[in-house]
Amino acid sequence: MEVAWCTHDKCTDAIREKVVGSHNHMELTGPATGQVVYSWEKYSIESGSSAASSAEQTTANNNGSVASPPAVLILVKREEEKLTKVAVDVISKLMNMGVQVLVDTILAGNLSEYVSVDMESDMIRLFEPKPVAGFGTDSQLKESTRDTKNNPSEEIDDDSDEQPSADLSDPDLIVTLGGDGLLMYAAHVFSGPVPPILPVAGGSMGFLTPFAREEMFDAILISLGIQQVDDEELDESEDDDNMGGLRISQRANNNMQVEATSPDGYTEQPALAFGRNNQICISMRMRLDCRIFGSDGTLKSRYNVLNEVVIDRGSSPYLASLECFCDDVHLTTVQADGIIFSTPTGSTAYSMAAGGSVVHPAVPAILVTPICPHVLSFRSMVFPDHVVLRCYVPSDARSTACVYFDGKHRTELNRGDSVQIEMSAHPVPTINRADHSSDWLSSLKRNFNFNTRVRQNPLR
Repeated sequence: MEVAWCTHDKCTDAIREKVVGSHNHMELTGPATGQVVYSWEKYSIESGSSAASSAEQTTANNNGSVASPPAVLILVKREEEKLTKVAVDVISKLMNMGVQVLVDTILAGNLSEYVSVDMESDMIRLFEPKPVAGFGTDSQLKESTRDTKNNPSEEIDDDSDEQPSADLSDPDLIVTLGGDGLLMYAAHVFSGPVPPILPVAGGSMGFLTPFAREEMFDAILISLGIQQVDDEELDESEDDDNMGGLRISQRANNNMQVEATSPDGYTEQPALAFGRNNQICISMRMRLDCRIFGSDGTLKSRYNVLNEVVIDRGSSPYLASLECFCDDVHLTTVQADGIIFSTPTGSTAYSMAAGGSVVHPAVPAILVTPICPHVLSFRSMVFPDHVVLRCYVPSDARSTACVYFDGKHRTELNRGDSVQIEMSAHPVPTINRADHSSDWLSSLKRNFNFNTRVRQNPLR
C-alpha cells in the first residue's frame, strides 16, 4: 500500500502519513505544522560596506541569507509626529551602522525636515511599490499580461524552484511602525513573496504588533542577525522575571497582565527567547488567493488577502443569494446578509464579530462564517487549506452582491459572476517576540480580555 496527498489537480508523496507493518497499518510521522524559525548566515558590516566579496554575496543570496549590506524598508503610520521622531532616530542609527534604509515618498518628505538624516546619502533610498504580475483589477491584469508578452523572461512560474534575480529596490526586512492596518498595507504592497515583517506597536489596539517602539532599533539588528543575543544575559533577565510561580518570559508587550500569582499557580514551559542562538521565531500567516470571474469565465480581478473576503448584499434591501461550492461539490445556498471567508489571522476580526471561531495563526485552515443567516442551522465552518471554495450569484437572485477584499477593492457581483478562494502560495511572515503561541495568547488576553472573570473561591 502507498499513500499520497492529492488536490484537485495533482498528487504528491504523503508528507506525514506512512504505512507500517505487513498489514497496512497507518501512522503519522509528526504534526502538520510547527514553529517556524529563521536565522541569517554570519556576515559583517564594516564602514557601511560589506566585508564579503561580490562572489561570496551572490552565493550567500542563493543560500537564502541576507544581502550585505542589508536593506530595511521602514513604514510609519501617517500623520503621527511622535512615531516619525522614533523613525528618524532609528533610521539615522541604521545608516551609521551601514544598513540600507528604504522609505516611501511620504516618510521621505517628513525626513527632509530633520537634519539628523542625510537624504542625499547612498544609504537611504526611495521605495516605490511595483505591481505584481497576475494581481490587481482587470486593467492591471491586462497590463501585466502585455508586459509579460513583451518581456517573457520576467514571467514568474509559481511551481518553479528558480528564484528571480536580486532587486536592489527590494528589502530584506520590513518594519511597520503603526497599527494592524499598516501591517495589512505592507501585505497588500507585496502581493507576491514577502520578506519577514517586524511589527512595532504604534496604533491603538495592536493585536498583531508585539514589539514596543522603545525596542525597535535593537529588534531590527537582532532580526537581521547583526546583533547577537547573549545567553547569559537572557538567563539573568529571566531569573528576575519570576512572580509567584508564573514565569514571565519575553512577551507580546511590556504591560502584560499576570493572573496567577500564588505559589500554586500554573507554570509555563520556557518560551523561545527573541534572538537566542541567532534564531528568530516567525508566524507564517496564511493568505487567501481570491479571483473574480465573470459569467463568461473571464478573470476580472485577483487579490491576496490577509484577513478575509466578504461577500454581502451591499446596499440592496434583499438578502444576499449565493450558491457556494467546495472542490466543485455543492456546499450550501446562502440566504443571509453575507458570508465571510477568513484566514486564521482574520479569525479575530470580522469573522469573530459574526460568531466565528478563534483560530491559532499556525492552523492551516479557511474559515467560513455566515453574516446574519436567515436560518438557525447555518453555523461557522472550518475547512482545510487545500480546498478550493467558490461562490456565485445565481440567475434567479433578487439582486446583485458585493465583494470586499480586506475591506478594500469593493466590486459588484452581477448575476453569473463568481468568486474563487483558495490558499495563497505567498504567506506573510511576521516576526514573533517570543513564539507564535505566546504572542497570540498574550494579544487575546490583552486586547479582548479573553475568558476573564472573577476567580471562584475554593471550597472550605
